[in-house]
Amino acid sequence: MTGPVSPLPHHPIAIVGAGLGGLTLARVLYAHGVEAAVFDLDPSPAARTQGGMLDIHDDTGQEALRAAGLHEAFLARVHVGGQAVRVLDRHAEAHWSHADDGTGGRPEIDRGELRALLLESLPEGPIRWGAKVTGARALGGGRHEVTLADGTAFTTDLLVGADGAWSRVRPLVSDAVPAYTGMSFVEADLVSADTRHPVSAEVVGGGMLFALGAGRGFLAHREPDGSLHVYAAVQAPEEWLDGIDFTDAEGAGVAVLKEFDGWADHLRALVTDADAPLIPRRIHALPVGHRWPRTPGVTLLGDAAHLMSPFAGEGANLALIDGADLALALLAHPGDTEAALTAYEERMFPRAEQSAAASKLMGGMLFQADAPERLSAMFAGHQPWAEQP
Repeated sequence: MTGPVSPLPHHPIAIVGAGLGGLTLARVLYAHGVEAAVFDLDPSPAARTQGGMLDIHDDTGQEALRAAGLHEAFLARVHVGGQAVRVLDRHAEAHWSHADDGTGGRPEIDRGELRALLLESLPEGPIRWGAKVTGARALGGGRHEVTLADGTAFTTDLLVGADGAWSRVRPLVSDAVPAYTGMSFVEADLVSADTRHPVSAEVVGGGMLFALGAGRGFLAHREPDGSLHVYAAVQAPEEWLDGIDFTDAEGAGVAVLKEFDGWADHLRALVTDADAPLIPRRIHALPVGHRWPRTPGVTLLGDAAHLMSPFAGEGANLALIDGADLALALLAHPGDTEAALTAYEERMFPRAEQSAAASKLMGGMLFQADAPERLSAMFAGHQPWAEQP
């Protein structure tokens, strides 16, 4: 004889994903006395590196940090000098160079530092590490049941998918899946650049480097610890990376640099001098203007909602402002989740569409044959970058 089945654990608000957007949502709610449970697949906050530098925009990312009460703490952690920009062509000839004079509105911060700032602002209890979501289903009335990889499950009144490009929550509201954009990256790191790689350090400068040509480019930035983080960008079929053995560091470098024949040696060295294995990345995006009908008890934010290419620098900023806006909407509509989600999505959808369109257009411009001239004109204010090629 069996006894009654125990009810599943219940969380009024459940956030899937402890990235920048999910943590911002949790932080703004927590600052107003509302607790949300956060579930993340990583076994710990330090389980993997968090990527490179982010420029945090005054009207989106920084506005979110103000709402979270973390703006001053953020400014204390920014990379001084990180807003410097250099634009070169394939021969390493400079077309634009601008030092960081401290007046820019997009200070740079290491993604890991920003995530740590958000984590430090939250109590440990509400974040469940090693909690990989494998599925979710609607129970009616806006409630959902969420299943984890360890076989456990919970229910929630509000399910927020902040779980990135390959979101497990997105299928509840949309059939859209990210598509390959035609661009692949190979990431490289050069450590202690000023002493170990002085030529590369000089080429990159104090902030961001764009070295551009037709269908190819090197995008790089200096990190606060003096290392250089490099992306070799190639317009290529989706299967191009499959033909490179990235377990063979030297061979992988040779294969990547075949795409950069005739480029200046100073630029090619950004790959040949890498101090760690090269990392392949395919760039995917959701359709520009992706949105969904109002679905009771569930919504998305960040890449789960509007994954886009990185070429306009909007992804992290949108995740931050999405999280803050959703929290503020919930606080403004206590007891009426649907009104809050409607208000949030009406604000988020057009903003995301505009940024996704800009990212797509910028990606097309950056890899034209005349990209150095066009990008330099954009930075100089002589020509809007959104002008069609």
